Amino acid sequence: MNKPLRHVWLVVSVLFVLLFTSTTYFQVVAQGRLNAHGQNLRTTYNEYGRHRGPIVVDGEAIASSTASEDTYGFLRGYDPGAMYAPVTGYYSVVYGFSGIERSLNDTLSGEADALFYHRISDILSGKQGRGATVELTLDSGAQKAAWDALDGKRGAAVALDPETGAVLAMVSAPSYDPNDLATHDTGAAQQSWSALNDDPERPLTNRAIGGDLYPPGSAFKLVVASAALESGEYTSDSVIPGPGSFELPNSSSVMNNFSGGRTEPCGPDDESTLAEALRQSCNTSFAELGIAVGEDDLTATAEEFGFGQRLEIPLAVTPSTIGSDLDDAQLATTSIGQYEDRVSPLQMAMVAGAFANDGVVMEPQLVGAVRTSDLSTVSELSPKELGQPLSASNAAQMRQMMVGVVENGTGTAAAIDGVEVGGKTGTAEWGEDRAAHSWYVGYGQKDDQKIAVAVVVEEGGYGSRTAAPIARDVMKAVIDR
Repeated sequence: MNKPLRHVWLVVSVLFVLLFTSTTYFQVVAQGRLNAHGQNLRTTYNEYGRHRGPIVVDGEAIASSTASEDTYGFLRGYDPGAMYAPVTGYYSVVYGFSGIERSLNDTLSGEADALFYHRISDILSGKQGRGATVELTLDSGAQKAAWDALDGKRGAAVALDPETGAVLAMVSAPSYDPNDLATHDTGAAQQSWSALNDDPERPLTNRAIGGDLYPPGSAFKLVVASAALESGEYTSDSVIPGPGSFELPNSSSVMNNFSGGRTEPCGPDDESTLAEALRQSCNTSFAELGIAVGEDDLTATAEEFGFGQRLEIPLAVTPSTIGSDLDDAQLATTSIGQYEDRVSPLQMAMVAGAFANDGVVMEPQLVGAVRTSDLSTVSELSPKELGQPLSASNAAQMRQMMVGVVENGTGTAAAIDGVEVGGKTGTAEWGEDRAAHSWYVGYGQKDDQKIAVAVVVEEGGYGSRTAAPIARDVMKAVIDR
């Protein structure tokens, strides 16, 4: 071989090596980065060109895909939009996805590993690939009752099946219309996005499971009472202190009970039973009770209820918390649901659910079933125990005390004729010169039908006036169906 031919052969060889190297790099090494690049329109068109499975409640699609006459292939639609938006989230060609659309994206798009054989079957049969159907556990009647009752308010409502953990209602208000973000008109989507993010009412926040969380106020007394019963030192009939005022240990601050504008003791001789203290929502009783129980036992009980645990239902849930390394003054304030207590409505519904389920907390779940387009079942809800903060006998005592709250205490507005209803109201202070948040946490049961519920209304004032009637409407929708 002469010298010129050797040079040509060497150049061609180098070019082949470079071509092989660059092809390998872009197709293997850089594949993920290039697919995720915001300017890669092919990835965008592939993503939105798939037929996405519907999200279903009670057999009706609340999110579905229809063919669009544009380059994206399919348009995601929501009906009714705002009522379910905190759960479904949005699926936007501009802003991606949130909610169930995000957490179950692989399932809805048909790309999940569990759908592998279904994809192969579609390819072999020549069918267009379709995503799986996600059936939610939500009860449409309970969802609408909560939505209607929260109209014009800021807050959230959550209802659970205490025996399975199925989420029966999850409403956050105010909400938004996900269709405004799902539109293929990118200019309109951008305007909607800006308006939603600039809105001081924070409609994109799912207040039921996230956001800044809330002080629970007197609703937290349910956790304190549970810890006291579990200590073995108390029963519902135990007599505990209940003075009209209580000077916090090592502090000049004074905690009061208020009745009609006056500071009042919780019973004769500044004492009452535990049941009576809960019925009256006596602050000083629970402040002293929390100190007597101690931080360790109170924290352990709260953790069994789910506090501090990171849950995915499959939506990510912000953990509820109480303070740590507390002195007695801080522990007293913690025990009436203030200081550093921060909870989600979902967490408080879990607390209520434990009493209706013999002391066992079930893991909350939003997905009832996943099915392929030919109705084959991929997965179904499987109830899972999360913790047991109190025994069945102590749970029965808690139910008895909570029924007293509804029958002849602060929770009368939650009563339903012919139904065992137990609960606890809360009025949670959270800022100077601000109205308190309104809480109701409780359960209802009739025959084999059970429901646990938690409602918070921001700056709603007394829980007995604002949150309790909302909880009643939600429970009634499930029990009377």
